[in-house]
Amino acid sequence: MKFIIDVQTGEVKVGRRRVILESRAIGSCIAVIAFDALNMIGGLAHIMLPGKPAFDYVSKKSKYAAHALDELIFRMGKLGTRKDNIETCLLGAGNVLERTDDTICSANINSVTTLLREHAIRIQAQSLGGTQRRSVSFDVGSGNVFYSQGNSRHQFFYSFTQ
Repeated sequence: MKFIIDVQTGEVKVGRRRVILESRAIGSCIAVIAFDALNMIGGLAHIMLPGKPAFDYVSKKSKYAAHALDELIFRMGKLGTRKDNIETCLLGAGNVLERTDDTICSANINSVTTLLREHAIRIQAQSLGGTQRRSVSFDVGSGNVFYSQGNSRHQFFYSFTQ
């Protein structure tokens, strides 16, 4: 039996083999799908904003890239992952409102990719940019990631175990 865990905007969730992590309505946000194939541990961070919050008292710090990635690494570590075992794939950063003055998408891409590079975490696949929203489903037990764009059905995106 598989357990489906919904990951909302600004949340970080992790799990083991029998877990499917899902996130919907990924517009300008970025979903960071992380996997440790050695220990079959996975995680998903639904990141809304680049960098880190300007104030310490922000209630949902995991909306921000820096805190969300730190939280993702920490939670996977509590399940037994070493940071050097983590691989990722990225989805999102779509300018769904098609605004010409929109900079949040490029800022999110820059922030997330820079932070992953600083953590020495590999990006194995990505689907970033464009104008359509995305959704993602990550089966931790198989290491397979499925996604959809716009109103399309989920399709295979990447396998961490191939």
